Amino acid sequence: SSLLRHGPLTFDATGRVAYLNDQMVELSAREISLLEVLLQRAGRLVSKDQLVERLCEWGEEVSNNAIEVYIHRLRKKIEQGPVRIATVRGLGYCLEKIAT
Repeated sequence: SSLLRHGPLTFDATGRVAYLNDQMVELSAREISLLEVLLQRAGRLVSKDQLVERLCEWGEEVSNNAIEVYIHRLRKKIEQGPVRIATVRGLGYCLEKIAT
C-alpha cells in the first residue's frame, strides 16, 4: 500500500499528500520528503545525515541548519494532533505518538 499511517497522520506516497485527522496538510515538497522518511521509520531515530541525504536527491546541497528549519515548519503543521517530532540531541529526530 502507498499509505503510511501514524496515529491521526496519513501520508499518500503515490499522491505525495499528507492528511492530519483526514484534513489535507499544506506542505512544501521538501517538508513532504522529510515527513515521508520520518513516517517510514516512525518510532525510530532518523539521523540528520539521513535527512540531508534524502533532500540532496533534489540535486542541491542542504545544510543541517536547513533541516532544522524544515523540521520546525513541519512541527507547526502536524503537531496539533497526538503526534510529535522529537529531537534526539546530536543524533536526529524521531516521529512519536503521544499517549492520550
